[in-house]
Amino acid sequence: MSREQSKTVSAAELKTMLHDGGEIALLDVREAGQFGSSHLLFATPLPFSRLELDIFTLVPRRNARIVVCDDGRLGVAERAAGRLGNLDYVDVSVLQGGTQAWGKAGYALFRGVNVPSKTLGELVEHACHTPRITAQELARMQAAQEDFVIVDGRPFAEYNKMNIPGGICCPNAELPYRISTMVRSTATKIIVNCAGRTRSIIGAQTLINFGVTNPVYALENGTQGWYLADFKLEKQATRRYPEKVDPAMLAASRASAQQLMKRFNVQEISAKQVAAWLKDTKRTTYLCDVRTAEEYAQDGIAGTLHTPGGQLIQATDQWVAVRHARVVLIDDEGVRAPAVASWLAQLGYEVSVLAGGVHSGLQVSPTPAFALPALYRISSKDLKQALEAKRATAFDLNASMTYRRGHVPGSRWSIRTRIVSDVQKVTGRLALIADDAAIAQLAAAELIASGKTDLCLLEGGIAAWVKAGYPIEASPEKPANDECIDHLFFVHDRHAGNREAMRQYLAWETGLLAQLDAQDRAEFHVAPV
Repeated sequence: MSREQSKTVSAAELKTMLHDGGEIALLDVREAGQFGSSHLLFATPLPFSRLELDIFTLVPRRNARIVVCDDGRLGVAERAAGRLGNLDYVDVSVLQGGTQAWGKAGYALFRGVNVPSKTLGELVEHACHTPRITAQELARMQAAQEDFVIVDGRPFAEYNKMNIPGGICCPNAELPYRISTMVRSTATKIIVNCAGRTRSIIGAQTLINFGVTNPVYALENGTQGWYLADFKLEKQATRRYPEKVDPAMLAASRASAQQLMKRFNVQEISAKQVAAWLKDTKRTTYLCDVRTAEEYAQDGIAGTLHTPGGQLIQATDQWVAVRHARVVLIDDEGVRAPAVASWLAQLGYEVSVLAGGVHSGLQVSPTPAFALPALYRISSKDLKQALEAKRATAFDLNASMTYRRGHVPGSRWSIRTRIVSDVQKVTGRLALIADDAAIAQLAAAELIASGKTDLCLLEGGIAAWVKAGYPIEASPEKPANDECIDHLFFVHDRHAGNREAMRQYLAWETGLLAQLDAQDRAEFHVAPV
């Protein structure tokens, strides 16, 4: 589909579509840095560099209503619409004028990532008055050796980088399932923290909604608030939730989960009903296993998505692109899925829990995969010789920050959206380098379409190059910041101890509610306590 053939919708038409109650996937196909700088509230990030790899999971129904956008000047939205048409998506439009036109029409544009989920956290604190304590108060409690426990609601990898001293990793979806095993006394205060605000608020409110009788608090501004208050963070901690849950506590937890489902109008449905939904050509259904990665690997239902429950709430758009779709949650004990469902319902999704979970007997067809072009794989030794003899030119397609940290000497950084223009004046063999071979293969498809056929891929990526004993070079300022379209600096810099970035990030989170108009706010269904 050419640029001229792309069907378009205006900003006003899209605004109506987003709030008409029908299913719609709004896909922003720019790279992560561009998306995070300015995007629509309900846009799902689908970088063009990964489009064919992620589209079948994000939008499983080929006749779903899709609107694709960029900033209105890049032309990547039209390219993406053409690719989607080639993949048999039949209802694809491009936002005319992109985000530029959206802003000029008077509609809000948002910075950052996972904005609907972040907005939910702010709405919850506002509506539920979730109890919170400051870093200073927590430090006083630590000094006084009061009876409390700190639970970190983030995944282990985030927790391990830096955490509140003494905190225990317990991702939010695991909290209602495991807290009775972790905390035996109802007098023990429970402090929930994350890196910023959202998961602290959602984690604490989850326990409160679940009926936990302990005093529960969110740590205000999480690890960033702790650091900004001049307290030291712990690093490389390995404490985590207990693997086994006390079976004596499970019956009470299930009863609480049933009450939670009733409160938020979440239905439990059979495998037979799910199978019927999957055959429905007019509705989209997502099947999400909210358990841990280890549990999913052991007995997850093939064809379902592994969506760790706390992260599914925190970053819903990472897995679910179709607004107003059906979402079916799966666990194996009847506690975690209901807890997560209660929040997805407040995010505006039609959410259900699979009766029997992984033991329901549900069978699912596998998600289709895009057929990637085959590439000749070149060894590190042969590539080194080719580069030294100037028989080949290397292009590194890893993330820009990865390239900065270390790359094959002489290689150039590029990305799918611009690879064709980057190689325009290059003669001879093109050697592509990527730790994820599929990223290079998608870029190769662009090159092949442009007439470049003498291509190869470094076997094993940078790791193989290093293992072969060859040097890599770093370039901390190359590519330049404005070229790093795949990296959002204001989000990531806060994790590197940048105090100003932390302050900006926290101000961004607390400022989200002021950007909502009445229609946007109506898409959320936050229930006060």
